[in-house]
Amino acid sequence: MTINGDDLLGSILASLERIKYIEAEDIPGIDLYMDQVTSFMDRRLRASVRNPGDDRVLTKTMINNYAKNDLIPPPIKKKYSREHLMLLIFIYYFKGILSIGDIQTVLEPITKKYFDNDEDFNLESIYREIIDMEKDQLDGLKEDVVKKYREAQETFEDAPEGGQEFLRYFAFIGLLSYDVYVKKLLIEKLIDEMRKAPEEKKEAAKKEKDAAKKEAVKKEKEAAKKEAAKKEPVKKEAPKKEAPKKEA
Repeated sequence: MTINGDDLLGSILASLERIKYIEAEDIPGIDLYMDQVTSFMDRRLRASVRNPGDDRVLTKTMINNYAKNDLIPPPIKKKYSREHLMLLIFIYYFKGILSIGDIQTVLEPITKKYFDNDEDFNLESIYREIIDMEKDQLDGLKEDVVKKYREAQETFEDAPEGGQEFLRYFAFIGLLSYDVYVKKLLIEKLIDEMRKAPEEKKEAAKKEKDAAKKEAVKKEKEAAKKEAAKKEPVKKEAPKKEAPKKEA
């Protein structure tokens, strides 16, 4: 196995440059039918798929599954809005590392509060902020890839001749994979906390409701007891008999 290290690194950095971001301005301002949605996504994100000739960016089945699993709101008269497309773009990036359930946990609060809310701060505001933030990460990501590559090239100095090249390639994959693994664990931890917060709130509300119910029952019993006491006839005490006087 012969791998040209400089060519490999150059190819990786070039692939990072090819990552496409769909700006908010590039998303159609009119509602689209499903075929138009899949065509738009495929056209804009085709360069980012692993096998451009075979892989599909988005299919009708995927969109139906996302709607069925509440990842996106249902279409209106079979048409999808700009905000639907923004959610589909988020899902496209999330689905490579997160389960459908995790994506639902992340998107549900955003969809409920900001989807089609007709306010100044809405889903588009969030989309613009996230896309700008992600673009700013590119230079740092490229530096990190170069650093890991250099570290991998310094490994396995004592390996048998002829095996070093592959082992260093393997080390590079290992470093990148470990980075993804750790970040995935962190993401899952954050999502678990997000999922736990509403459950804890729900449990606290249930306890508060149960406590209020017990207090109400207690007060009802006390009131009934007092009412029953009022209705009971008062027992008159029999007059005390005086002891007969003894004659002197």
